[in-house]
Amino acid sequence: MLYISLRQYEYVCAIGRHGSLSSAAQHLNVSQPALSNALTRVESHLGYPLFSRRRGAAMALTPQGRKFIEEAEALLNSAALLEDSKQPVTGASRLRLGCFVDLAPFLLAKALHTLRDTLPDVVVTHGVESFEGLITGLTDGQFDLAVTYDLGMDAGFTRQRLFSSGPRALVAPDHPLAGSHQTSLTELEAYPLILSKEGLSAQHVLGLFRSRGLNPTVSHRAESLEIQRSLAAHGEGIGISYASPDSEFSYDHMPLVSLSISDPDATEAVVLARHGTGPTDSLIAAAERSLIECLRTE
Repeated sequence: MLYISLRQYEYVCAIGRHGSLSSAAQHLNVSQPALSNALTRVESHLGYPLFSRRRGAAMALTPQGRKFIEEAEALLNSAALLEDSKQPVTGASRLRLGCFVDLAPFLLAKALHTLRDTLPDVVVTHGVESFEGLITGLTDGQFDLAVTYDLGMDAGFTRQRLFSSGPRALVAPDHPLAGSHQTSLTELEAYPLILSKEGLSAQHVLGLFRSRGLNPTVSHRAESLEIQRSLAAHGEGIGISYASPDSEFSYDHMPLVSLSISDPDATEAVVLARHGTGPTDSLIAAAERSLIECLRTE
């Protein structure tokens, strides 16, 4: 017996595509209560929500909702083919990869190439976000997997460690520390710092200092890694970053010295994360395996 009708599948898929009851109702030329009732019946039968509902925000798919709608669209396409063999099939498997903004220039292209190589029948898309954007995207089902630092995620996320990353201090060639190969957080306290404007990143770095009883001065909070590098190269302070291009010049061609920070507990893990702690579907599991093999270096 079928407990969910094709019409209900159609209604739920329309809500997923258009992001709201009102837009879906307008597209289908039906009433909002009809769509709301259909969604309630489907979620009640399934036993889990398909959308997260937040006051004042668009209806966002949960991870289970995204999977359900992809399979529902494939079902609707199959039904359409039974009625008309000329109808195109549009239900392709999709995988959405997120990447932290500072890691993206180093890892994203390699990750996408690996996924498209190992999963040739899957449509792979990506997004580059802040820590908060990745956490929200994983929770709401906008991303299936994310490459990021292990910051800001609670026990509701599965993380696979890829490698460790240590912070580096970025200074101008005439800075007093420029002649050293490495430095320490204690030495750095004496100089103004240039941190990322990204909240969790700055909090993490400041937390490293405060855990040692140090209180550094912050001169700038940079909007991007390259702005941070440029400010450091011009003597505006010492940039501290976990991502550092293998280049001795900033974007504006100013020379720059990169020093390792020797404090052993300052290293941070780069991880492959997904929302949920239990088993996942075969597609995401296959993507996890290929990305771990490609990106893991320890």
